[in-house]
Amino acid sequence: MMKFEWKGVFPAVTTKFTNNDELDLDAFDINIKAQLAAGIDGLILGGSLGEASSLTEDEKFTLVAHTLKLVEGKVPVILNIAEQTTRNAIAIAKKALEIGADGLMLLPPMRYKADDDETVAYFAAVAQSTTLPIMIYNNPIDYKIDITLDMFEQLAVYPNIQAIKESTRDVLNVTRIINRFGDRFKILTGVDPLATECLIMGAVGWVAGLVDAFPKETVAIYRLIQAGRYQEAIAIHRWFLPVLELDIHPKLVQYIKLAEVATGIGTENVRAPRLPLTGTERETVLNTINLALANRPELPAGSWGVLDDVTA
Repeated sequence: MMKFEWKGVFPAVTTKFTNNDELDLDAFDINIKAQLAAGIDGLILGGSLGEASSLTEDEKFTLVAHTLKLVEGKVPVILNIAEQTTRNAIAIAKKALEIGADGLMLLPPMRYKADDDETVAYFAAVAQSTTLPIMIYNNPIDYKIDITLDMFEQLAVYPNIQAIKESTRDVLNVTRIINRFGDRFKILTGVDPLATECLIMGAVGWVAGLVDAFPKETVAIYRLIQAGRYQEAIAIHRWFLPVLELDIHPKLVQYIKLAEVATGIGTENVRAPRLPLTGTERETVLNTINLALANRPELPAGSWGVLDDVTA
């Protein structure tokens, strides 16, 4: 387990599958190497974009072990936990530590709409079961449980609950969290179309989706904002926005995988019940991606890439 900061660009990577619906680690490696070359700061496995709900536990652990070997300690490897029971969540947290994961992203209980006390108790139980650092994923739009500031107040007593993936789609929440807690929780924005606004308002990281297809541009926006070069970041954001909006659709997995194919670092294969895009929907998404590619901006020197070997 490496020590790291919850700061920077953390791709929520897609899971690659072969035509036979098995893990495609060769295709996965191509994408991860592109992420590393762009200068990302961490990797999140088995999230919503990683098709967590369709992966077996063995597949999740295979991905963690494989990724740890691939990245060789260059960046932290984070495993997402999205479970129906506290017992299963604790078991996965323990296994993640055992195989060498560097941290956890933790969703509220799945399926059952837990109330505030039940949700806090769930997070607390997992936090107490592990020494791994934890980022709580707050996405009431998709997962129907809103983790309020009062709930985070209760969770602040657990030192390994260190970060919040802020996906309420309310930019004001970044300021609310900072006003209430100072820097007790690191805030990572989790909604691609709102990321620029959230980063300008004080989020210190970006759990990104379209980074899977456009790693350099994503890293460039983040680094430019951190350097106070807001106008340059906003210019890239304006070009990027139609593509970033693919992240907030129920078929975000299919949309982003199609973008990965268009930029040469992915495949379209998804696991059923998801199906590849067809017809008008496919054409519409491709048009959005291809228009962006046709107008791809030149990125400022030094705004992406391995910091001691920038080739932009």
